[in-house]
Amino acid sequence: MSVEVLDGATIRSFVEDEAAFNLSIQDRFASLDTNHDGLLSYAEMARELMSLRVLETHFGVDEVGLSSDELLQLYRGLFARFDHDGNGTVDLQEFRAEMREILLAVANGLGFLPVQMVVEEGSFLKRAVEREVAQKLTV
Repeated sequence: MSVEVLDGATIRSFVEDEAAFNLSIQDRFASLDTNHDGLLSYAEMARELMSLRVLETHFGVDEVGLSSDELLQLYRGLFARFDHDGNGTVDLQEFRAEMREILLAVANGLGFLPVQMVVEEGSFLKRAVEREVAQKLTV
C-alpha cells in the first residue's frame, strides 16, 4: 500500500485511456480467472468484491453488524451487478463495463480537488496514479 494524491481527473483520464484501462482490466480478469475458462464465477470474484470495502465505515475498520447471511446477500448482489446477462458468470466485457462504471463513480465522487488516499499496489487506482506520473515525466 502507498499514500497517493489523486483527484477525479486522474481516474477519469485512466478510464478514458482505452489501451491502459483495457490492459489493466485484462490483467485483473486473468488473475481472478483461476480455472482459466474465460469466465468469472462468484467464487472467483468473491475476494475482489470484498476488497471493494463497501462496508468500510472508519479508516479501514469495518464496523458492521450484519449477519453472515446478510453479508452473503450483499456480495451476491454486487456480483449480480457485474453479471449483466444473469447467467451466473462474468465475462471480460461485463467485468470491463462494470469496473468502468465503478471507477467513473469514484472519479465523480472525488471531484476536482486532490485528496490523499491509501491505495493498494496493483489496484486500478494505483495504476491510474502511475499512469499520470509517467505522463508528467514524458512531458
